[in-house]
Amino acid sequence: MAEEKGFVIRDRRGGESESAEKTGGTAAQPHAAKPAEPAPNQPVPPINFVSFIYSLAMSALMSLGEQVGEGAAGQAPNLAQAQEIIDILTMLESKTKGNLMAEEETLLQEMLYTLRIKFVERAKARKS
Repeated sequence: MAEEKGFVIRDRRGGESESAEKTGGTAAQPHAAKPAEPAPNQPVPPINFVSFIYSLAMSALMSLGEQVGEGAAGQAPNLAQAQEIIDILTMLESKTKGNLMAEEETLLQEMLYTLRIKFVERAKARKS
């Protein structure tokens, strides 16, 4: 039988005295990774087109420096990232034209309008 060569994984994030280095075919993490779990009393939203659009829009708002959610701190605006998400939503609007339910189409149009207005406001503020 041929011997398999292993590989080395090094954790370079720092901050821990113990090295997360393992040799061989598997690597153990210092802390067991848990799958993301929803908050205890909050229902899990359904995965559908509306929740997808809503998720992209919230990402764009965060990229524009908006505070999204309770107690969330705003971040520095990243206009390039926000523009990319707006472009993705615009492409989705174009590609799905005539194939959406009224609720989906309305949400997409309203989100795009809101994001475009906020983008222009942030771009003007940055130039000033």
